[in-house]
Amino acid sequence: MEIIIDRLGHLGDGLAAGPIFVDRTLPGEVVSGLLVGDRIENPRIIMPSENRIASQCTAYKRCGGCSLHHAHPDFVAHWKQEVVLRALSAQGINVQTQALHTSPENSRRRAKLSGTRTKKGATVGFFGKSSVTIQSIEPCKILAPAILDLVPALEGFTAKFGSRKGQLGFFVLVTDTGIDVAVDGLEPPNQKNLAAFAQWAGLSGVARLSVGAETVCEHQTPSMTFGAVNVSIPPRAFTQATTHGEVALQGAVARALDGAKSVIDLFSGVGTLGLPLTFKAKLHCVESDPKLLDALVYGVRHTQGIKKVTIEARDLFRNPVYHTDMKSFDAAVIDPPRAGAEQQVRQLAQSQMHNIAMVSCNPVTFARDARILCETGFKIRWLEVVDQFRWSSHIEIVASFFKD
Repeated sequence: MEIIIDRLGHLGDGLAAGPIFVDRTLPGEVVSGLLVGDRIENPRIIMPSENRIASQCTAYKRCGGCSLHHAHPDFVAHWKQEVVLRALSAQGINVQTQALHTSPENSRRRAKLSGTRTKKGATVGFFGKSSVTIQSIEPCKILAPAILDLVPALEGFTAKFGSRKGQLGFFVLVTDTGIDVAVDGLEPPNQKNLAAFAQWAGLSGVARLSVGAETVCEHQTPSMTFGAVNVSIPPRAFTQATTHGEVALQGAVARALDGAKSVIDLFSGVGTLGLPLTFKAKLHCVESDPKLLDALVYGVRHTQGIKKVTIEARDLFRNPVYHTDMKSFDAAVIDPPRAGAEQQVRQLAQSQMHNIAMVSCNPVTFARDARILCETGFKIRWLEVVDQFRWSSHIEIVASFFKD
């Protein structure tokens, strides 16, 4: 059958009337292929879009790590901004984006890779598109050079310690002091393979190696600096995907809360967004994971020249901070998971503070939470889009809310 692509869906697939989904197509393109369910398999482009370009990544056709290498960068930038604006418009909010921050090629410092043993050794990479088959990622346009350089060592680890019946998961993070690797899919380590794991880490230049929930060895403590505070990062801790994206978000939050003297940081993590504010403002960090808070506190204790930092371990989904308990703060920064933070935002909406910086990785829940604030008198001063995940459908947003 032959169809015309109307628009892109939220995952970056082309959408035609039906709806019918077509991988790696663009609006206006005429495509043909066999319809299986609601998807065209192995589509053939009959009439390409003027926004279609040749992918510069030789792994693109087989790798599922990216979905938009075939689209011109200007089209992708416009599309990502439009996704955010449409989500807000659906909630009755009409604004414009102030800026788009796109991370450069080969800047992704955090990744989840998968590994499997093969007859000839092992393959480590990303899963193929809609597939459980692991595809090699050499070369790759998104991962930082330090991660790409580690792939042969990860393949050696997989060949030596992995099972032919299962797959390994590698959580890799490039920190200021070395690479942190956490492995899933192995049996709990015993004394014999503990030594072998530690030897592999030492020979591979891995700062810390964890298997399951156990830290096997730590040749160098992985750490990152936020503002003036150097924080020792726990295994598998959430961090921003690129340094470029982190700097963009930190700068936007600082501008949104300029002049604040006392800030509450909700879903603070290890303090990525809040700690840079402590040159000028007192900070109260609220986070559900005590390991992240412990790392934050340790870093603060060893830092001079910053304002007071306090912490609170709290599940903000089940037990949001009430507006009556936020009277001592004149501003807030909130960076929830993809589900958003509806109940916590309702409390912020009732508070007496005048400035809120909201960061989100989900345009739909961001728009919902933004509507809650706007219904109680807040306005969006400005909004920016941060594209840390180039060539993917992933979008991050940072916005400044104020109330007169």
